[in-house]
Amino acid sequence: MRNIVNIILLTVFASLVMVGCSNDSKSKTGSKEEVAKKGGTVRIAMSTEVDNLDPYLSAATDTSSMMDNVFDGLLDTDESGQLIPALAKEYKISDDGLTYTFQLNEGVLFHDGSELTAEDVVYSYSKLAGLNGNEPHSSKFEIVETVEATSDYEVVVTLKERDSAFLARNIAAIVPQDYEEQSTEPIGTGPFKFKEYKVGQELILVKNEDYYQKDKMPKIDEVQFKIMPDQESSILAMQAGDIDVIPGVTAQGLNQLGDSVETVSGPQNMVQLMAMNHEVKPLNDVRVRQAINYAIDKDVIIETVAEGKGTKLGSNMSPAMALYYEEGLEDYYNPDVEKAKALLKEAGYEDGFTMELTVPSDYQFHVDTAQVIVEQLNQINIQTEIKQIEFSTWLEDVYNNRKYETTIVGFTGKLDPFEVLGRYVSDYHKNFMNFKNDQFDALIKQAIAETDEAEMATLYKEAQTILTEEAAAVFIMDPDRTIAMRENLEGFKMYPIQKFNLEDLLFKE
Repeated sequence: MRNIVNIILLTVFASLVMVGCSNDSKSKTGSKEEVAKKGGTVRIAMSTEVDNLDPYLSAATDTSSMMDNVFDGLLDTDESGQLIPALAKEYKISDDGLTYTFQLNEGVLFHDGSELTAEDVVYSYSKLAGLNGNEPHSSKFEIVETVEATSDYEVVVTLKERDSAFLARNIAAIVPQDYEEQSTEPIGTGPFKFKEYKVGQELILVKNEDYYQKDKMPKIDEVQFKIMPDQESSILAMQAGDIDVIPGVTAQGLNQLGDSVETVSGPQNMVQLMAMNHEVKPLNDVRVRQAINYAIDKDVIIETVAEGKGTKLGSNMSPAMALYYEEGLEDYYNPDVEKAKALLKEAGYEDGFTMELTVPSDYQFHVDTAQVIVEQLNQINIQTEIKQIEFSTWLEDVYNNRKYETTIVGFTGKLDPFEVLGRYVSDYHKNFMNFKNDQFDALIKQAIAETDEAEMATLYKEAQTILTEEAAAVFIMDPDRTIAMRENLEGFKMYPIQKFNLEDLLFKE
């Protein structure tokens, strides 16, 4: 069973290889003569505020990217998407696929000096799965039936039923037993320690001198994440020498920076979409949702908003996940204004209607996308008003409470196809689009229990087709991500999930 699962994972993750480490600005000269300089402080501009320092309470991708350096999981991922050892040096899976046994590294220290043991894993997974008598912190861990420490350095996890997606979930942070101050003074085992957080200003991490992975010991001393929602301010700060890294810089920003920076770029394995609340009229009518899809020209959005650097999508899967990606869906709704109008007439909305498009103001890319969509929907008499709100408010109103009509969002990359498509399962508690389809649910359930990779891929492809045919959302693109960094800084890598490998950064003299 273990061999079968490993083959599946290796095949899937090999298909996620990203276009990484490509220098788009200028190549270095004389780099062989440059000498690595240990130490120093790296300042990174972040466009969004921290939503919660506790890894089990945070929902924001940017926050997870920053705090991932404070916490380690049993497993980690490399830049190709393959799972690699972290706190667990090895694991085995039972023949029935229900029992996972992890052997932990010994001598691992939390940032408070206490040693990691199997009891910390039991505590962490019990919180995630709700085995401690409280509500689960993650619905993805509700599949866990028991977690047992069979020795100081061995943990046995038993699932309620077979779940092919579970292994990839073991990148989840492990926290120290009975410590409840993660939201204010987070403690993990990662390569960097938490130092300070100032709301709306900065998050500071410092090198963990006791990091257990000696080959991944950080080369820099400190990382300062500067909260800068306005990218123009970030550009000016980098030009002034006050910022070293801008993740997700725009093409216009790169033009402003000129030859003073190096870049790393590639696909993100992210799906940008316009989500529609299926419980709000008239969006509960599939014909209306299809009309909206026919009215929106994704190619125009890619050219104008992403400046051509994006891959057009037709369902909630990026071609970065090649094994599971269903080709051809990106052209299912070729722009057709007349067809869109006919569908609206059939649905009883010949004269159109008005609706609200809620957008997190912290993400200019989504705001720009919304502005293009407003103009395109105007062609079929759908008058759309953009409502900009802060991301923290978006999380509360849209993601948690489903109080919205339509919104623009980016679903970040995951390491397993279920983590991508499971968002649309009817009873998934974060299915904020309120998408419900019995056939889709059945396909996902079959895929989770499947161990044959070819059959699993077929099931996930069928599920994608349903999302497209039912116009679950307007699936727009997987935009390329470009990281701009100062000339003498190097080491950033691209991953199939948004991840900052701060331990690899170094300055060159």
